[in-house]
Amino acid sequence: MENYSKVHSTEQPSVCPFGLVADTPEVRVKEGSKIRNLLRYALSRVETKPQAEKDGEGEVDEAPPGRPLCRQLVFTASGKGVSKAITCAEVVKRRVRGLHQLTSLASTTLTDVWEPLEAAVGLDGITVSRKLPVIWILLSKDPLDHNLPGYQAPGRCDNLWTRDEKEEVGAYKRKRGGGRSGDGRGRGGGRYAGSPRDLKGPR
Repeated sequence: MENYSKVHSTEQPSVCPFGLVADTPEVRVKEGSKIRNLLRYALSRVETKPQAEKDGEGEVDEAPPGRPLCRQLVFTASGKGVSKAITCAEVVKRRVRGLHQLTSLASTTLTDVWEPLEAAVGLDGITVSRKLPVIWILLSKDPLDHNLPGYQAPGRCDNLWTRDEKEEVGAYKRKRGGGRSGDGRGRGGGRYAGSPRDLKGPR
């Protein structure tokens, strides 16, 4: 495609699969979005200051004036932004306890239009269409229908974070204390406890 330049890209809009209550914030995550900015806005709509201070997570902005705290929040993304949307949802669930989750997967079509750099060469324009994955993640303080596909009950995320933290601590302890018995690499003595003269071997 060295003889072409991309003119524009058009993504087919996807419709939210959830029946949302009025004024539910919809956070659209893009490939170039910064997670810190996304979380700042999302937490400001669902988290209160007393809860943040209680959890020891630091001070979090309250809902902007005229915007009351919401009972539900939606993350949506397509293509390379899907993994970033999942990360944002997991962080929000860790910060705000008791959130019910409903996840829906779909696909959309992205159309790229390419035009030749030099029209006199005789090349025609090219239109390329490709499928992109789309994800919708609904987080709700109110209970959701647990029979729906993609439902995740509260608390499972906390157990996952706790298990990961325990595994990291265990790996760190094993790394520090590895080889203390028998191989001489642990703390309290080396493999050669004698004088430097002993390292030369028998004379």
